Amino acid sequence: MTFSILEAALASKDVKSAAEIRSALKEFLRRETLAIIRETSEKSFDHKLLIFDFFVRAFALIGDVENWLALRYEAFLMRDENASYDVSLGVSVDEWLAFAEQSLDNGFYSVATKACDKALLCIHGNNLVDSEYEDFHHESTIEKIKRMKDYSMILASSKSVQVQASNYLKKKNVEQPKEQNSVKSQTRTSGSTLFRNGIKARNLRKLQELQCLQTVPL
Repeated sequence: MTFSILEAALASKDVKSAAEIRSALKEFLRRETLAIIRETSEKSFDHKLLIFDFFVRAFALIGDVENWLALRYEAFLMRDENASYDVSLGVSVDEWLAFAEQSLDNGFYSVATKACDKALLCIHGNNLVDSEYEDFHHESTIEKIKRMKDYSMILASSKSVQVQASNYLKKKNVEQPKEQNSVKSQTRTSGSTLFRNGIKARNLRKLQELQCLQTVPL
């Protein structure tokens, strides 16, 4: 599959058809990505990086932000792991910062936090690819990254609380009808019991009255 084919497939003027095609392509690419990455596990680093680069571009083209970011992050980690053999492979501060901002903008706050950590590590560890990045040691840049990290952590925490609250409300909405049914059942049972007891008491009184009448001398 080439990018020209993807672009042609997504070029439909029919909004509904375009959405359906995009959805189908997402499912196809997600499935194929996993299969192909498994197949390339024993391949060379360069080969793996080419595969990752292809799928990163493909997911970007079809608008699958989650997988686009996930594969970019994995590719960055692969590059950093192999930077000891080739310094040019190391991920720059610029790249980590851009990735952090894109993750933040798209709502992936935990990923943005990790990217900020990588950017700070890149600076403090002096793991810089090019001398032009020396100015990133400037305190203002470090503070900028730290502020972005703090903001990402706050948003991630807030999102987590919202998810927990949403899950609680969903659970509550499911349990509430059950509780109401249980109360209704208990009410019906209680009412039925009282009714039967009332009839028994009335019948007992009538029996006692009848017995009294029978014992009265004529």
